[in-house]
Amino acid sequence: MRILVTGAAGLLGYYVVNEALARGDRCVGCARSAADTGVAAQLAAGNYRYIPLDICDHAALAALFADYRPEAVIHCAAWRNAVTAQLPENRAAVYAVNAAATGDIAGLCARYGSKLIFISTDYVYNGSGSAPWPADDILPDPLNVYGCSKLEGERAVARRMDAFYIVRTAWLFGIHGGNFADTMLRLGRTRDSLSVVDDQIGAPTYTKDLARLLLDMARSDRYGYYNAVNTGDFVSRCGFAAEIFRQAGLRVRLNPVSTAEFTADALPRPLNERLDLSALPANGFRLLPDWKDALSRYLKEMNCNG
Repeated sequence: MRILVTGAAGLLGYYVVNEALARGDRCVGCARSAADTGVAAQLAAGNYRYIPLDICDHAALAALFADYRPEAVIHCAAWRNAVTAQLPENRAAVYAVNAAATGDIAGLCARYGSKLIFISTDYVYNGSGSAPWPADDILPDPLNVYGCSKLEGERAVARRMDAFYIVRTAWLFGIHGGNFADTMLRLGRTRDSLSVVDDQIGAPTYTKDLARLLLDMARSDRYGYYNAVNTGDFVSRCGFAAEIFRQAGLRVRLNPVSTAEFTADALPRPLNERLDLSALPANGFRLLPDWKDALSRYLKEMNCNG
């Protein structure tokens, strides 16, 4: 297949590109970075091309589609930092990336007959209650600018395309970009105690596992809304940190605190981040492995990559 990956230099895009190449696909990756150093050279074998491109540049994006005519687009690019997204001076740029550019990509996919897989977030939900959020929830209620902008991106896709994938995920971790697991490992090597929030409940997602699912979707036509995180028991952020330290062999004393106690940035955050994954097996897709197994593989990969 001819695959286009936006955000190819990022936490998820890195694995999506490598998974596409491992399957023998042709792949074009784009991101704002001048160079992509993440893709394993031995996998490329002439099938990979990286293009520095700002997805907010509609003319450049349109030219790329006209030249490459992708069969599937896996849209990973986003303004991901929810704290900086909340700042008034950044809001226009956040919506430009997460909503307007996503709508442009959807329109181009419709024009060229490309499948679109848009990566969204559990932050489109308001986090109330304790029941897992269904993937087909039609009345999400985001609490912050990041969640609102991603929801607008979802709606832009639905306006421009009749068939598409929207994949809501959460708590991403992997070797190619900053994330909670990486932060815990860094802090755990230099501190003997940490305060970590204990009232945000969800499930971690290893981006290597998520990438495999996204490439499976690119080869199917079972379109719709999906939640995708690693399986296993739901856990708090503090509980996730405890498992990271246990598997990494780090002795760190954890002080569980509430979100209200811990955060100084005043960003409204959902507390119930449990996601209902039932749409995946119902449509023939494999669930992601248990998050503790995923964490073990991530730690091994971290060691292998220095």
